[in-house]
This record gives sequence, structure tokens and C-alpha cells, in this order.
Amino acid sequence: MSTIFPRVGRKSLGYNVTQVETFLGAARRAYDQPDEDELDADTGVVESVDVIAAGGEPDRTAFRASAPDDTEVIHASVDQKAETKARRGSATLTAEGIRHTAFAMHKDGYSPDHVDAALERLEDAFAARERDQATRAGGEQAWMADAESAATVLVARLSRPPGQRFTRASVLAVGYKKADVDRLANKLVKHFRHGHALTVDEVRTAVFRPERGGYREAQVDLVLDSAVDVMLAVR
Repeated sequence: MSTIFPRVGRKSLGYNVTQVETFLGAARRAYDQPDEDELDADTGVVESVDVIAAGGEPDRTAFRASAPDDTEVIHASVDQKAETKARRGSATLTAEGIRHTAFAMHKDGYSPDHVDAALERLEDAFAARERDQATRAGGEQAWMADAESAATVLVARLSRPPGQRFTRASVLAVGYKKADVDRLANKLVKHFRHGHALTVDEVRTAVFRPERGGYREAQVDLVLDSAVDVMLAVR
């Protein structure tokens, strides 16, 4: 096992080590074997998943094998299912798939902050790769036209009157606080229409307070995912 992430300690909860390593293996298989026209013109290589995940040049001293501890052995049977699933899906791993990746919490796991930051960098890298592949196949103009079309649909949804932008949960159910979601919706509309400053991370990390009768969470999450896709496509 080799990794670039620190552990949280035996008394703290972190991301399951085997699941994170399995995901990295799938990401390497999907990303680290570029086509010839994707190679860097100067070095003849493309940035690897390990370099991206580390946020720069990886610490080679951290790339060493470590024997599994008792905790990892206990969870081995559960982790095997996740590993099999990740291997089957490695060929189709996408930026969107990375965005929805989740890991179980175990003691002595990997630091969630470090892994989450790596996932964001990998999502950006996969999105850039997907854009390059799409523009080579269909041209930059077609790619931008698709992005603009998606942005138009998003703006139409997000421009609805406050409190009416998404389906509301029942009065007995908890959803996202409407005022919080509407505030981010306004920022997104200004960003897409007028180029006002708004980063992908601000959308990714947006947190909404709970509210009875608030917006349905699944619907809001789906629209925000689409907004992230468009922002990554055009930047």
C-alpha cells in the first residue's frame, strides 16, 4: 500500500484506508495512461494522479509499503466489495463520478481534509482531460455551445422568484433553508449572466441550514452539480 495522505490517529475517525487506496488505483488506471496527443510537449509525460492528489510534487519518502494493522484486517471483507466495484468502474471514472465519491469512516483512517482536497484537484484534472478529449473530437466551438446551452437552462431555473426555485419538502419534512439556497442561486445567475466572481469551490462547499418545508435537498444538489459541470467546462 502506498499513499500521500496522513492518518488521523488510532483514536480518531478518518476515511477508510483500503477504500481510498482502491479509488486512487482506479483513478490511476483511468488517468495515468494518456493518448500520445495528451503528452506534455516539453517532458513527454502527463501529470500523474499522485502528483495531482498531492497538490504538487509528491513526497517520494511517503511512497512505501506498510503492513495492514488489525483494524484493516477486520474490515477486509467489507472493503473487498468496494474494491471490486471501483475496479469495474475505473474505465469510466469521470469528473462527476469523483465529485460523488464517498468513503466510510474508520479509526486510524486517512485525514478527511487532505483526501477531500485531493478529490477536488482530481475532479478539476479529469474535467480538463474530458474537455480536451471532447474538443479534439467535436471542436472548441461545439463544446462551448453545449456549455452555453446548459448555462441558459440553469439561469432560467435559478432566476425563478425567491422561495419558488425548487420543489419544497412537506411541512413535516426538513429540507434546505430556502433563503440560503436563494442567496447562492442569485450569485450563480450573476456569474453566468455578467461574469461576477464565483469560484467552483464556493459552489462545491456551499452549506445550507435545515428548514422544515425547505427546498428538497436532492433537487438542489442536482442543479448545483450541473452548475459545477458548466463552470469547469468553460474555465
